[in-house]
Amino acid sequence: AKNIPVLGIEPAANVAAAEKGVRSTVRLFGEQTALSVREEFGPADVLLGNNVLAHVPDINDFVKGLEILFGDRGTITMEFPHLLKLIDENQYDTIYHEHFSYLSFYAVEQIFSAAGLIIFDVEELSTHGGSLRICARHSSDVSRPETDRLIQLRQYEIDRGINGLDLYRGFEESVKESKRDLLEFLINAKREGKQVVGYGAPGKGNTLLNYCGIRRDFLDYTVDKSPQKQGKYTPGSRVPILDPATIKEIKPDYALILPWNLQKEISSEHDYIKQWGGQFVVPIPKVRVSN
Repeated sequence: AKNIPVLGIEPAANVAAAEKGVRSTVRLFGEQTALSVREEFGPADVLLGNNVLAHVPDINDFVKGLEILFGDRGTITMEFPHLLKLIDENQYDTIYHEHFSYLSFYAVEQIFSAAGLIIFDVEELSTHGGSLRICARHSSDVSRPETDRLIQLRQYEIDRGINGLDLYRGFEESVKESKRDLLEFLINAKREGKQVVGYGAPGKGNTLLNYCGIRRDFLDYTVDKSPQKQGKYTPGSRVPILDPATIKEIKPDYALILPWNLQKEISSEHDYIKQWGGQFVVPIPKVRVSN
C-alpha cells in the first residue's frame, strides 16, 4: 500500500506468497541464493524472517546469505523460540523433526558475529511459549549501538548457565518428572472409570504422546479441526483423530489439550464441556486441570 517493493523467498512452492499478490521466488535460502537474488533484485533494506531460523538445515550458510543480501545500512529482524523459555517452561514436546536448532540468544549472537553481523537489539515475545525477536546490522554500520535490554538478556543467559551442562541436566530431570506426573494423572483417571480424550494432533503432541508412552489405553481418541488429519491416526501412538464434534456426542470427563499454547482459545471455543462436568487438562509445564 505504501509502494514499498517486497520479495518473498520460500523453498516450498505450495506455500509461497505469490498467490496473495506478493512477489515471490521459490528457492531454498542460503549463500548462493542470496548472491543470485541480490544480482536479480538488488540489496534489501529490511530482511524479515519469523520462525524460520530454527528450521534451516545449515544455519551458518543461511546467516551468511543474510549478510550478503541486505544493504550497508539495512536491518535484519528474526523471530525464533527462545531455548531458555523451552527449558524454564519444560516445553520438551516442542523438540521434534522440523526444528534443526534450539536457539539461545547467546548462540545466535555467535553465529551472526561469525558472518560479520552485529545484533543490536532483542525483544522478548510470548509467541510459541516464549520467543525472541532480534535486530541485526552489518558490523561496519556503527550507527546503532547495543540496547540495554540486549545487554541485560545476554548477561541473564550467562548467569543462568546457558553455556554449561548443569542447566541441561536439570531440564532432563524436569522432563522425566513431567512424564511421571502426566502418567500418574492418566492412570488414576482410568482407574476411576473416567474417559480421557485428546484435543488437537499437533507436532508437539506427537512428541509428548510417544515420549510418555500414551496410546489408546490412556487416550480413547483425539480431535482436530483439520479435515486432512481426521480419519487418520497419530504417528507412533496410533490414537484415532476425529472431528471435534465428537466431544459433544461422547461427553468425555477430560480433554487433554495437546497444543497447550492455544489453551485459552480452545477452552473458550469448547466451553460447553462444562455442561456435563467435563474438564480440560494441560500437560505442560506440568499437569493442570481446569474447568
